Amino acid sequence: MAKIVDVGSIGSDFESLSDPRHTRNRKHLMVDIAVCGVICGCDGPTAIHRWAKNRASWLAEHLALHNGIPSRDCIRRLLMALKPEAFQRCFQAWICDAIPADPKNPRRLIAIDGKACRGSHDEANGLGALHIVSAWAGEEGIALGQGATEAKSNEITAIPQLLEQIDLADTLITIDAMGCQKDIVEQIVTGGGDCVIAVKDNQPKLAAAIQAFFLDHLERDLEDLRYRCHETRDDGHGRIDERSYDLAKVPRDFAPGKDWPWIKAIGYAARITQYADGTESDEVRYYLSSRYLSGKRFGEAVRGHWGIESMHWVLDVNFREDEHRTRERTLGNNLSWLRRFAVTLLKRHPDKDSLRGKMMSCMINTDYLTQVLSLQRV
Repeated sequence: MAKIVDVGSIGSDFESLSDPRHTRNRKHLMVDIAVCGVICGCDGPTAIHRWAKNRASWLAEHLALHNGIPSRDCIRRLLMALKPEAFQRCFQAWICDAIPADPKNPRRLIAIDGKACRGSHDEANGLGALHIVSAWAGEEGIALGQGATEAKSNEITAIPQLLEQIDLADTLITIDAMGCQKDIVEQIVTGGGDCVIAVKDNQPKLAAAIQAFFLDHLERDLEDLRYRCHETRDDGHGRIDERSYDLAKVPRDFAPGKDWPWIKAIGYAARITQYADGTESDEVRYYLSSRYLSGKRFGEAVRGHWGIESMHWVLDVNFREDEHRTRERTLGNNLSWLRRFAVTLLKRHPDKDSLRGKMMSCMINTDYLTQVLSLQRV
């Protein structure tokens, strides 16, 4: 359970952050510049400065503004100079203290996935869109870290770097097929965590072996297979979705087993969708798991992975991230992280309003903003 914290306490975790500015240019304290205007919908340094000027009296209640509100150029220069990994660690330290892990949920479910900031490309200078790979604890609604790459194909190298930022002990990591790599699975298991990873044609032998195993047993209606299963039925939005999640231990004669010694179970998720017009569609996806989970937890892991897609949708719809034209990579990375941190705080406020509505309330009402920043349950 989150505890009530002081608004200014976020800044205390920045004390360990190395200030990249020359000492003669440090007219504003680090915490003064690391403002939380993003929570109110600010999309960059100019908007943050504009918001801060209009909320100077409120900021003065919580921050030491010895030289007033920093200029937009000051904010921009700092966000361009701060190392993203160190910048994120400061927020992570605050999150760990303010929002401790739930002891009733010993294996925290963490989804890892990538998202392109489409507006950040610069064709004239041969610059592709900035691609952010992030970690999201969906059951708690907490952003845990992120890494930036130049292309989606680079997720394979970005994921191990992101995993290094996370305490893997007692976690259950979910990744799409891009992360189905031996080194990634080994890193997670060695770090004390477990994983459920989608398997597709980028690992053809592994995918073919899992598919053949289940097709063979499905022909016999799974009669001679010991497995764990979980089924759900959702009725809404003009359709009925029936889902089945089946997980079995890796068989002794599983051919890829010697190359994937960390895999303890294989599974599949099947969905049958019935539409109002009488038509029907189906989909089957295959997975590897480093632990023989219960059928319910396996289903939660598979279904829960799409929580990070929901977070990406929030970033595009509410923060309009895809429209941002920030080309400078470090600035773009740090602003992207501030948005994810803002989503973390906004989602945890108990108000039944939409996330966009909460952002507007923060912008016009400093009491509401104080509640969001201090994790008050009102």
